[in-house]
Amino acid sequence: MSKRNSPAVRRLFEAALVFSVLSLLSYSAMAQTMLDLDHVSICGSDLDALRQAFTNVGLTPDFGGPHGNGVTQMALIGFDDQSYIELIAPVKPGVTEGSDWAKFITDNAGACAWAVGTNVLLQDVDRLKKAGITVAEPKRGSRKRADGMNVEWMTAQVGPGAPGSMLPFIIEDQTPRAWRVQTSDSVKGSPLGGLDLVIVGVNNLDASIALFRKAYGWSEPLTETQKDFGKLAYFPGQPVILASGGGWVSDRVGRFGEGPVAYLLSTKDFSAATKKYKLSGGKTWFAQKVAWFDASKIKDVRLGVIGQ
Repeated sequence: MSKRNSPAVRRLFEAALVFSVLSLLSYSAMAQTMLDLDHVSICGSDLDALRQAFTNVGLTPDFGGPHGNGVTQMALIGFDDQSYIELIAPVKPGVTEGSDWAKFITDNAGACAWAVGTNVLLQDVDRLKKAGITVAEPKRGSRKRADGMNVEWMTAQVGPGAPGSMLPFIIEDQTPRAWRVQTSDSVKGSPLGGLDLVIVGVNNLDASIALFRKAYGWSEPLTETQKDFGKLAYFPGQPVILASGGGWVSDRVGRFGEGPVAYLLSTKDFSAATKKYKLSGGKTWFAQKVAWFDASKIKDVRLGVIGQ
């Protein structure tokens, strides 16, 4: 009997094979990056007007202060899960130069960006680069709250376009998270839980699916078609749905490029949320109920609620 076929060698080979399979499975699981939705942004030319519009539908924003770039300021609607909706507008009317979202602000685009949170930004940047994704060098950001406290963070832009257009930009707090966001009084005790999904409008659904899978190691998404949004692709457990087609989605992508077109909030009680916020247009998306705030009252922003 040859040494290669001896029982001892076979046992070693079998052990090595088992180890290799387990390692591959472990790597595959680790490669499935889970995104933690941090916040979404809504751009407009007048912060007071944006704040009033959201107040009118029961989501009163808190003033967050001017950004360190000296160009923009913000208000936010913070939720219990520490996610938030950010309203961005210029400090001085019409002055947008120096902002990454200047065009969106000037043209009152509404939905304009999304961000995912991390505690290991540099590691995330390195992983994305190794996956073949373009990532800009991290940079510091800040804003000064009304009480004078300075909030600081680091961000990294991922992929082409403005930060948080197709792929979300990454943000890591440099000061305590609670300094950046707290639950807004207007949603305390409400049936809303926080941000759940970003609907990203794209030109080519297959190409966009491939990009997300390349960036985050995800499996194939589920797909379905909704009349108002076109064909949708959903990666179960992840905070994004890709949308392609649908008249208004295509029009918006043609005007502003690929990026967020709508946002969905989670709810603990769909019926209570629908009643409290007078939501309409109820549909079922991927076995979940979806209804919408009146877009005409919130500057044509598509904001909805998803749940059971």
